[in-house]
Amino acid sequence: MTRILITGAEGFIGRNLCVRLDERGGIERFPIGRSDGAEALAAAARDADFVFHLAGVNRPPDESEFHSGNAGFTETLCRILAEAGSRAPIVYASSAQAAADNPYGRSKQAAEDLLFRHGASTGVPIHVFRLPNVFGKWAKPNYNSAVATFCHAIARGEEINIHDPAAPLSLVYIDDVVDAFLKLLEEPPAESGFRDVAPVYATKVGDVADLVRNFPGSRRTLVTAPVGAGLVRALYSTYLSYLRPEDFAYGVPIHRDPRGVFVEMLKTRDSGQFSYFTAGPGITRGDHYHHSKAEKFLVIAGTARFGFRHIVTDETHALVTRGGEGRIVETIPGWTHNITNVGDEELIVMLWANEIFDSQRPDTIGMRV
Repeated sequence: MTRILITGAEGFIGRNLCVRLDERGGIERFPIGRSDGAEALAAAARDADFVFHLAGVNRPPDESEFHSGNAGFTETLCRILAEAGSRAPIVYASSAQAAADNPYGRSKQAAEDLLFRHGASTGVPIHVFRLPNVFGKWAKPNYNSAVATFCHAIARGEEINIHDPAAPLSLVYIDDVVDAFLKLLEEPPAESGFRDVAPVYATKVGDVADLVRNFPGSRRTLVTAPVGAGLVRALYSTYLSYLRPEDFAYGVPIHRDPRGVFVEMLKTRDSGQFSYFTAGPGITRGDHYHHSKAEKFLVIAGTARFGFRHIVTDETHALVTRGGEGRIVETIPGWTHNITNVGDEELIVMLWANEIFDSQRPDTIGMRV
């Protein structure tokens, strides 16, 4: 069992770290928040095998609180750890502002210096992260995160005000921060030093705002941004975390005719679209071919007969597949095809097409199998 002291455990980074530590198992957490006093800190310091020092002040009502909340508290932490004879390595969440000549930056640099001195005198490894703007779920909006402020407002249909869209913005995602922290638990360097989080996203305030502004529209157009990688993935996840519970679900159009229903679920800009359809017993859908469009069908429920005929040679092919088989049927360019419900129950079929349907160039030509 690894015992871990976490200062600032109730904050944005602290909450994410605590969840990830609990997921690992074999961890006993000693969280220290604003309401905990010196006695609780001392008790945790006596037993801790590792320390994550995340507590700090960045927007105090009085400028003097920068020093007391950052350097002052760090000094207290170092003293208590030293008095307890602790050999616990320390990870410190500092700030990129530590290199800047302002009250906040000076207080963070002073805290770094105190920690490195503690490490030098005790032989304890000190790992300092000079973090740029950290964003992700549970960050406080209208505080010190532009991303949190943008996501919170846009998720509620509110306008956002930007003074300088061209202002540079350096971002790291909370999951990457926690990954870097946890790696030090698994592979702790023996020597003290500055550590990095990767990737760092160098962008602009206006660009981030534009990306977030586009997210709600996907519910109306059904066209999603490429949200599977990089900065856009992280921003999309962050945006979703600010949705209110009443906004977790949304409707899509249902197209009905005597054959059943057809529903488009999601469209992508470069990888096609997803939909599903139903058909009653004896109903046939399709009877058309494509020159280039490709489709994949997955029967979710019921029994389907897929018929194919080559439009030039008249060669035919047929197959039957049922819900639960996990069998994908692909349409082939130049073969007309149809799908018939040959069972006694409603047929439900999921469909992926490799391109978004374009009514001006449908590439769907009617021809019976």
